[in-house]
Amino acid sequence: MSLFRNKYRIPSARWQNWDYRNAGAYFITICTKDRLCFFGNVQDNKMQLSDAGILAEKYWKEIPGHFKNAQLGEFVVMPNHIHGIVILTDLVGTLHCNVSIESPEINQFMSDISPKPGSVSTIIRSYKSVCTKNINLQNPVLNFAWQSRFHDRVIRDEMEYQRIANYIIHNPENWGNDKFFF
Repeated sequence: MSLFRNKYRIPSARWQNWDYRNAGAYFITICTKDRLCFFGNVQDNKMQLSDAGILAEKYWKEIPGHFKNAQLGEFVVMPNHIHGIVILTDLVGTLHCNVSIESPEINQFMSDISPKPGSVSTIIRSYKSVCTKNINLQNPVLNFAWQSRFHDRVIRDEMEYQRIANYIIHNPENWGNDKFFF
């Protein structure tokens, strides 16, 4: 683990040789904090969305309206996580930091680690933010939160895309066997 401002940082699980602004399909999984079931429950192999789950679904579907390079593939809201495919259609420009922090070295470091416009990280950060804000506005007692990170996988070919899409579509039917089920 490396240190940043005297705090340990867990190394990224992302593909180090890949620019996450590249055109392609990305399989995304985002879990709720402590894997609490905020989004509803599965009954008769179908997801029954709570109010929070309805918002999570609504804001996912709005992603292409906010990111011109993004399209959506299959998607499902589960009780304590979401799975979705984000398809990026082209490369978007880089982020330019116009705020001086402490030194040119730190400015460069922050620029290097900051999510880039149109990247998968920027899209998911925006999605998580709007969900958190609006779910908590609608129901402050819920104290909704996401896990700090998310899982992604660059989908490498059509066969893999079909396998992942099938997994997403059938996820509610397999909830009892899901690693996030408890």
